[in-house]
Amino acid sequence: MKIILITVIIMAVICLVSCIIDTHRFVIRRYTVSSPKVRRDMRFAVIADLHDKDYGDHNRKLIEAIDAEHPDAIIAAGDLVNGIAGHKNNNAYELVRALADRYPIYYGAGNHEYRLKIYPEHYGTMWADYESKLAGIGIRMMDNERARIDEAGIDIASVTVDRLYYKRFEHVEMTSDVIDDYLGPADAEAFQILIAHNPEYFEAYADWGADLTVSGHVHGGIMRLPFIGGIVSPRLFSFPKYSGGEYTRDGHKLIVSCGLGTHTIHVRVFNPGELSVIDVKKI
Repeated sequence: MKIILITVIIMAVICLVSCIIDTHRFVIRRYTVSSPKVRRDMRFAVIADLHDKDYGDHNRKLIEAIDAEHPDAIIAAGDLVNGIAGHKNNNAYELVRALADRYPIYYGAGNHEYRLKIYPEHYGTMWADYESKLAGIGIRMMDNERARIDEAGIDIASVTVDRLYYKRFEHVEMTSDVIDDYLGPADAEAFQILIAHNPEYFEAYADWGADLTVSGHVHGGIMRLPFIGGIVSPRLFSFPKYSGGEYTRDGHKLIVSCGLGTHTIHVRVFNPGELSVIDVKKI
């Protein structure tokens, strides 16, 4: 019994130390995806689930890390902001503003941007103010929109799905027809990138025709265990199927960022924040 108690105490201390460290740091994880559809190699830095966190003096550490990777463009995979009434989200805006001076930004909405927009009776002018500031620096959120990078043979689409696909304790089925209703058909000729904040519906994204889906939302599963992955999803389901890293289905790829910040559960254990770097290469 004594040995069990000592073991439990040691594990609790290890988890506590990891939480203190990992909640305040980020790592760089690199991925490579290749396709004959790609005409020119491109590197994307992916930022997701910042939740208005500041990595030192207007996110200087994060910006320096991005610059050191020399990306061609930035993919913002949602939830840079905090959907909390009255929250200023200055760190999120300042990060986007600094990056907009350096790189093209493809900004897809997460559930936090989405709820600021659809619930003005609760959040007031938070969304309008944020959108106006983004417009002032030439950034338009891709709300069920797409952009073509012709010289690279890449089409980037961003899907913003209804709030019912984010409800806690509920699983709502999604088919590729849902994505088609939002975006129209995938571009079969181009390398099709889809920014889809919630990775839970990877099968629908792949069936729609996304060669590469870029997601976040799950925060790495809050706590990550070896050979298992994340332990809980934002909808409070245990052991989410897609919690962080790279997944493949019939040749279609999903890359899930573990995100950079925290929300609701302000804990990260064995799970530092993640700046994802994706090299999309021609064959």
